[in-house]
Amino acid sequence: VQLQASGGGSVQAGGSLRLSCEVSGSASRFTIMAWYRQAPGKRRELVARISITGVTRYDNSVGGRFTISRDGAKNTVYLQMNSLKPEDTAVYYCNRDPPITPWGQGTQLTVSS
Repeated sequence: VQLQASGGGSVQAGGSLRLSCEVSGSASRFTIMAWYRQAPGKRRELVARISITGVTRYDNSVGGRFTISRDGAKNTVYLQMNSLKPEDTAVYYCNRDPPITPWGQGTQLTVSS
């Protein structure tokens, strides 16, 4: 099982970025995929999830700004992030919901004011 997140970077507040997560192995059959994030000194939190049928759910902190999607043919899950805020700064991970271990490598997002 491999969960490889990519697409992070440094952006200014108000900017946009899209994260990608390549899902391989048995993980490609996970019915619910999610994006999580962990800011320095804080617990990892779920920010968005999507079912295999496309039903989505978002944490209140990102609702209306982030959009999660998945491409079954490419076994890839995306997170489009708009109107970014400094408090979105974190390492972002993709995983199943509920998550499995070990976690894959995350991707760092830094939003400057």
